[in-house]
Amino acid sequence: MRFHILEFAMAYKHTPLDRFISGADKALRVITGVASASRPTPALHIPDAQMSDAERRHSAGLMRVNHVGEVCAQALYNSQGRFAKTEEIRAQFEQAGREEEDHLAWTAQRLEELGSHISVLNPLFYAGAYALGTVAAVIGDGASLGFVVETERQVEAHLESHLQKLPEQDGRSRAIVDQMRIDEIEHGAAAQALGAINTPAPVQAVMAVMGKVMTSTAYYI
Repeated sequence: MRFHILEFAMAYKHTPLDRFISGADKALRVITGVASASRPTPALHIPDAQMSDAERRHSAGLMRVNHVGEVCAQALYNSQGRFAKTEEIRAQFEQAGREEEDHLAWTAQRLEELGSHISVLNPLFYAGAYALGTVAAVIGDGASLGFVVETERQVEAHLESHLQKLPEQDGRSRAIVDQMRIDEIEHGAAAQALGAINTPAPVQAVMAVMGKVMTSTAYYI
């Protein structure tokens, strides 16, 4: 009897309803800023430097943008994993999503250290990114993976710009952003290896514009 209960539980674990419930729970945690990291923050052993109020506000604005980027990443991977056509692709999205959750926790922690807050627009950003990820996934796994490759390419460039914009003495934020950059490169390469199809140039342009809107608003709100 115990064996049959366990067998049923394992089978139920993979049902669409279970994935929906799990996804909804994850969305609520992401939007409200509740995330747990599986890896320690890269800033763990870096002392917090003295900064002026203006410098702290600037660092906080940039880290809030990075946090919103991770909110969008969670939405993309959640939707793309849910609607993936194969278990291999679904597993890749789930793995990448777990690693991206580290980024979510690290940036939220850094915002708290800087005396700031996550964006109040997180629900809107999550919903928009989820819709985009769903469209990409419905088109097909190749297009979905291509969307990841282009997203990670744009995010990498965005993170590199933040390494230039962060106050020189803000080593804690810099360490977090640099590790995020490294992880994003790996996620893009993994998606490429699985058979990504190049994202059309017009779609790339629209993604860039949407990214600009997101970064310009999240910096302040």
